[in-house]
Amino acid sequence: NDFTIELGSKDIVVYPRHSEKGWKVTLVDTGLSTMTGARVKCIEKFIDSDVFMLSYGDGVADINVTDLLNFHKKHGKIGTVTGVFPPSRYGELAIQEDHVISFSEKPENRENSINGGYFVFNREFFKYLRGDTECVLEREPLQTLAAEGQLKVYHHKGFWQCMDTYRDYTFLQDLWKKGEVPWKVW
Repeated sequence: NDFTIELGSKDIVVYPRHSEKGWKVTLVDTGLSTMTGARVKCIEKFIDSDVFMLSYGDGVADINVTDLLNFHKKHGKIGTVTGVFPPSRYGELAIQEDHVISFSEKPENRENSINGGYFVFNREFFKYLRGDTECVLEREPLQTLAAEGQLKVYHHKGFWQCMDTYRDYTFLQDLWKKGEVPWKVW
């Protein structure tokens, strides 16, 4: 739904467009220069379940979040990160000495996945986070979880695209305008 919050007045106006019931949205001011791990630590007091999902919000994907959640619950570890296979932005050369054996323009990387920014964690994960503003989620917390064998990967081989640059933005806008919207699963 769309809504308007008037700060200082405690007035919230909701403009219903959907029939979803039972949704609760909490906006948390985590600070302008707070790093990712500390931001997650700031929401701890608002998480009232044993399992919670987390996303950076700077990318889109056609991930089936029900399958992601079920995968997490099944393996019994503290955390799940979604591994995605981004398309390359560059031409790739296979080289032997100074001979080009093959050339592939912007191949899809299907060997090494990257962090796709969609997570599921057990509440216990908050113990891995520090509250100081310098705590980076992708460093000590996730590295420690991995070293302890408490982080699993959910392999997503479908559509995934970050929106970190203007180039990413225009690419996604062009797809939207053409009606080619693989991440629109609603």
